[in-house]
Amino acid sequence: MIKFNLDNDLNKSNIILTEPLGYLDFLNLMINTKLIITDSGGIQEEASYLKIPILTLKENTERPITVEKGTNTLIGNDFNKLKMNLENILSNSYKKGQTIEKWDGNTSQRIVAIIKEKVL
Repeated sequence: MIKFNLDNDLNKSNIILTEPLGYLDFLNLMINTKLIITDSGGIQEEASYLKIPILTLKENTERPITVEKGTNTLIGNDFNKLKMNLENILSNSYKKGQTIEKWDGNTSQRIVAIIKEKVL
């Protein structure tokens, strides 16, 4: 940020720059945000589960279902697309994504049921 002279502007905004966070601290930030801008596949999954809109700064994703279900928008390096989507999300005028099938927090129960049925 310093190299590109962005540090002063960011200090005056609602953007928080941090050192790497532990999982629970990071999850707390995710839960308490209005949107997430990322290039991380794992964050795309977690934000989709939490119903937080995602803007991914890549041309593609390892998690295409997040795009198919509308929880994630691929931005690439298109600044105008980023700006438009940010404005839509921040003004609450965007189409909410669908819940992704089986991303409901009940995976362990399904695994136990399969083990009981097939193994025990």
